[in-house]
Amino acid sequence: MKFQAAVLRSSESPFTVEEVHLPPEPAAGEILVEIAGSGMCRTDLAVRRSAGRSPLPAVLGHEGAGVVVRTGGGPDAAIDVGDHVVLSFDSCGHCRSCRGAAPAYCDSFASLNLYGGREEEPPRLTDAAGKALAPRWFGQSSFAEYALVPARNAVRVDPALPLELLGPLGCGFLTGAGAVLNTFGAGPGDTLTVLGAGAVGLAAVMAATAAGVRTVAVDRHPGRLALAERFGALPLPAEAPGLRTRIRRLTDGGAQYALDTTASARLVNDALHALRPTGCLGLVARLHTALPLEPGTLDRGRSIRHICEGDAVPGLLIPRLTGLWQAGRFPFDELIRTYPLADINEAERDCDAGRVVKPVLLPERTTR
Repeated sequence: MKFQAAVLRSSESPFTVEEVHLPPEPAAGEILVEIAGSGMCRTDLAVRRSAGRSPLPAVLGHEGAGVVVRTGGGPDAAIDVGDHVVLSFDSCGHCRSCRGAAPAYCDSFASLNLYGGREEEPPRLTDAAGKALAPRWFGQSSFAEYALVPARNAVRVDPALPLELLGPLGCGFLTGAGAVLNTFGAGPGDTLTVLGAGAVGLAAVMAATAAGVRTVAVDRHPGRLALAERFGALPLPAEAPGLRTRIRRLTDGGAQYALDTTASARLVNDALHALRPTGCLGLVARLHTALPLEPGTLDRGRSIRHICEGDAVPGLLIPRLTGLWQAGRFPFDELIRTYPLADINEAERDCDAGRVVKPVLLPERTTR
């Protein structure tokens, strides 16, 4: 089958929307999904800075949602043609982490999602000239009209939901909300500091508010702080003098939890100093340099850990988040701006410039 997809051919080039080809029949354990919308995540854009570790040319996109149009049967055949699905990250399903309900820590996470796909599955996407494109990105490659994905990546959702907006629940919003609800298990009476009010940070703020958590949001952009305040957080400018003292004051002596989405060493140290005894700071941003910790930051039982994909089992957390949205308690749609897939480069520029929190790309139908 032939359809349109956004192809990134080199780290320096813009995306080009062009014709790609894919075998039309899914293999066992796979489904073919007609994409209704796909969120743009900073992990997609980080391919430009990956120093050749992510294979190019490739079709990126890993926050897809759409309708199942074909299935290949097999062990995950519970997904049927016509189902509305949100696509999430890939995992092997049989390592110790996957069997322990921790698929984000799959032994094969990097190879399946970032660096080339499953060894037993050769690349099947080709361009119009017949040249192979990289294996599917995060099991999806959803910057396209269609995506051929492992059925275990897909989470069935209510057809009454706005399908074109749901893709970011598979990664960015899942990560922020999952950090609060899964990793921290935060609830009424707890306090939280969120560093960075982007898509992940604001999802954490919304989840914290839904869970009854008192939250302080730290960011350098007034507009982002205004959003955080609207979603229930106490706003605090990142450049405010005495930041750690202010956080302690706003959290009644110190936050029990902190979530960093910035990779800023200064903010990480401020947040650690502002934790209560036994408090925990979670890192979701990828660190590109050493993280120097000031003396005393890990005293009195404080801890720091990395969080991948919100410690989520997508099939459990995504329905929880859509239920909160239906109850008016997780208004993720207010963070989204939609763009035609043809305008993907504009969406990337707006994302880089901070003009949009979460771009979502909407394919047009040109299938042949």
